[in-house]
Amino acid sequence: MRIHKEGYLIILIAFITLGVLSPLAGSITMPLWMRLSIWVFLLLMFAWIVRFFRSPQRMVVPDDGLVLSPADGRIVAIEEVIETEYFGDHRIQVSVFMSPNNVHINWSPVSGQIKYTKYHPGRYLVAWHPKSSSQNERSSVVVERADGIALLVRQIAGAMARRVVTYAREGNNIRQGDEIGFIKFGSRVDVFLPRDSDIKVELNDKVRGNVTVLAVLKNAASIKQ
Repeated sequence: MRIHKEGYLIILIAFITLGVLSPLAGSITMPLWMRLSIWVFLLLMFAWIVRFFRSPQRMVVPDDGLVLSPADGRIVAIEEVIETEYFGDHRIQVSVFMSPNNVHINWSPVSGQIKYTKYHPGRYLVAWHPKSSSQNERSSVVVERADGIALLVRQIAGAMARRVVTYAREGNNIRQGDEIGFIKFGSRVDVFLPRDSDIKVELNDKVRGNVTVLAVLKNAASIKQ
């Protein structure tokens, strides 16, 4: 299993903590079953942390007409909204909730140029809360394709996630399936699409980043990035 770079320091700290607490539990007078339970709990917690930062390899063949899911998780919102941060017009918002058990890498759903990035400090409402998109700690990235069609990807911290990491930089080109960031622990990603997009997912669908098609862009042309 490959480990994502965002997990290196946390896994090291967890390993050192495990190395300190395990012998400490063995030195305290307690029933054997209790000591074994503590050791098992510590090992399971360490294994969970390692698994959380897994980095699956998923091959992507860029397709100009498709919008791929930017994250693993579950669809918690599909609605028409007014996107006020960048576009200032009506958009279709598709939201993916990532539980602590999901892969927390975020990928670019389309190929194009990074036109806008901005980090917003904020609150830590639960990620499925309707106001989390506008009030929580978050980072917005706008990708504009070669044909001028643009969409916004918003990484949103949740009640457990206290750090949003964004790799995308304004002016850089990005390919569909490239990493745009990482959110540590439970969180959510919103995608704001053109109104005429043909949405291919439904509420509560489970999706996989770089695999599941969220939408087909109706005005898509055959463009080679």
